[in-house]
Amino acid sequence: MFRSLSARNYRLFAAGALVSNVGTWMQRTAQDWLVLTQLTDNDAVALGTVVALQFAPLLLLLPVTGLVADRFDQRTILMTTQAAMAVLGAALGVMTITGVVELWHVYAFAAALGCVAAFDAPARQTFVAQLVGAPNLSNAVALNSASFSAARMIGPAIAGLLTAAVGAGWVFVINAITFAAVLAALAALRADEFAPMGRADRARGDLVGGFRYIAARPDILIVLVMIFIVGTFGLNFGIYIATMARIEFGAGAATFGVLSSVLAIGSVTGALLSAKREKPRLRFVLASAVLFSVGCALAAVLPTMLLFAAALLLIGVAAQTFMTTANGLVQLTTDARVRGRVMAIYMAIFLGGTPLGAPIVGWVANELGPRWALGVGAGAGLVAAVIGVGWLIRHQHLRISLAGRRIALTHDGADLAADPGLQTPR
Repeated sequence: MFRSLSARNYRLFAAGALVSNVGTWMQRTAQDWLVLTQLTDNDAVALGTVVALQFAPLLLLLPVTGLVADRFDQRTILMTTQAAMAVLGAALGVMTITGVVELWHVYAFAAALGCVAAFDAPARQTFVAQLVGAPNLSNAVALNSASFSAARMIGPAIAGLLTAAVGAGWVFVINAITFAAVLAALAALRADEFAPMGRADRARGDLVGGFRYIAARPDILIVLVMIFIVGTFGLNFGIYIATMARIEFGAGAATFGVLSSVLAIGSVTGALLSAKREKPRLRFVLASAVLFSVGCALAAVLPTMLLFAAALLLIGVAAQTFMTTANGLVQLTTDARVRGRVMAIYMAIFLGGTPLGAPIVGWVANELGPRWALGVGAGAGLVAAVIGVGWLIRHQHLRISLAGRRIALTHDGADLAADPGLQTPR
């Protein structure tokens, strides 16, 4: 489960990222609560707009960010983006502490942070391969997800308590300080231990090379379609939990933080289970989409906060299994020379769909109630699974049968599992 940690470079990177991720989740939680309770009167649309502005640059800058990750030194890119994020967090913190912050300021900082994150995401995704090499890449992707989810478990709980005690501004300042950990880790890496990775040569059509590659890979394309549906309309946890805590259960910031941490416990579990698997497989993507749909449906109808928290555990396991498996499947079956551009497209679809989905989900929460917003998430998971199964039936002649007490899936195509040795276009 933890085999990637045998590499010194990866251990350093993972440790620094964990500290930084805790701070990031602290800021996200405090920012959501600041917008929902101090800068607006429980306006879920405003909350959705902040989320949308933070992720919109992933779409707008897509042709450039992936090429930058393929063409330039990824460690240098990450050190630059992490330092910029620290500055933005500190600036927002000072404005909040001094009482001058307004809603449009949060909008502006969210958009600026999104621009920086648009360059950070594909570089971070592809840099991991240099730290562990292809054989352990799937495991490292899963452990990264576990680290991110562990931070989600710790960060929101701390943020909820600190927001209630000293205010959101100090949470933003603490987040800025945590970036020192990942910057120190990046500086301490040994370049001579990096796994060799191909670099993209300059050629006409570089900016659209990732799109051409995906167009020739229908197996990757169908995963991206599923990611778009679930990422856009399903993974709006900040809206779900904040509105359920505030509107349905009448709770405060501390409870919001605790519920976010409960979701993260499920996410850590899902990521670690994914780390144990030798290869990411499409059937796990399909099964987790169905499980996510079931979890959201249960959360939408369960009457008490305790039962809602239990449903969040299930949602966390399913969502993390879905995201981790899809990520590993795409990375491990993509040519290393175009991986940065493909992962930029992946991240743009995964996170960039949020500007479309978050305001819609926020509007549903405002007009129909938070439980109906969760119903949108349940529908997203179900639709994604149906599309995936439909593609397998049509293109791979999927057959479903019973083998004892287990359901067996057979098809005429390949195993649809990632192969670390597969590094060239098919």
